[in-house]
Amino acid sequence: MSRSLPLIAVTPGEPAGIGPDIAVQLLDKELPARIVFVADPALLRERARSLGAEVELPLFDASDATSRFSIQPVSLCSPVVPGMLDAANATYVIETLRQAAGGCMHGPYRALVTGPVHKGVINDAGIPFTGHTEFLAEYTQAPQVVMMLVGGGMRVALATTHLPLRAVPDSLDRAGLERVLRVLHDDLVRRFALPNPRILVAGLNPHAGESGHLGREEIDVIEPVLRSLRATGMQLEGPLPADTLFQPERLTRCDAVLAMYHDQGLPVLKYASFGAGINITLGLPIIRTSVDHGTALDLAGTGRARPDSLIEAIVLAADLAVRAE
Repeated sequence: MSRSLPLIAVTPGEPAGIGPDIAVQLLDKELPARIVFVADPALLRERARSLGAEVELPLFDASDATSRFSIQPVSLCSPVVPGMLDAANATYVIETLRQAAGGCMHGPYRALVTGPVHKGVINDAGIPFTGHTEFLAEYTQAPQVVMMLVGGGMRVALATTHLPLRAVPDSLDRAGLERVLRVLHDDLVRRFALPNPRILVAGLNPHAGESGHLGREEIDVIEPVLRSLRATGMQLEGPLPADTLFQPERLTRCDAVLAMYHDQGLPVLKYASFGAGINITLGLPIIRTSVDHGTALDLAGTGRARPDSLIEAIVLAADLAVRAE
């Protein structure tokens, strides 16, 4: 049975957070994939002990197609205390991502599933880092990536990702928005097998700009892009007021929503998905999914963290990997 399952790399993320907790909780689950943790073996052993379990993972062996769980070792830079951030381990976090992404680019991994990282402590270590999405785009040299979350019966993609709110309007231009919509459309076709996806597009301003009285981004940027892409055959509706876009009747008519910025679309989805949402990066040459939550430092090592989102991320990654065969 294991032999036919896709091989997926899992990075637990910030070692002081709940990533190691939810990683070791996978070990008694029946998953549709073979899992290789890209992490420090001692970290997972110690975190398992804090949760009342014993874990001894075999080293990953590419010639062994039967092991359900194994580990590709990456050494920590400093001892870990659950709940206490240490900038010394930022390079460890980045190295796990490099090795896992490299294994997806060049083999043997079919997909990457990432646990939560702490952007602040990575930046405190002097490493410029705005998020997994941007890091993987640079690492894989993807010309345009799109962050999309899946959960609660919705797919919500973002035109901009991790930006201060005051920077969002200046970052929206016609060329960039067109690239985002093309990636979203093409990956819904390629990865999700939707031959003619229907996409709802939010406006940027309240009431979608109120005919220019509350902002001109809809008139000057969003509407011209939608007209141009509709002429190519894309099914695009908008720009729509974000406060009424997520009505059930509208959502039943669409395959995905494009929000203009992070906190415009994601609070709705995260409320609806109750901690079981999934983050997927579109536009990459590899399959990458992730949990939709943060490091939850206060829960690390307590046994109160739940692996629901990580399990769902693995299930989706496995499904996408099999579909890509």
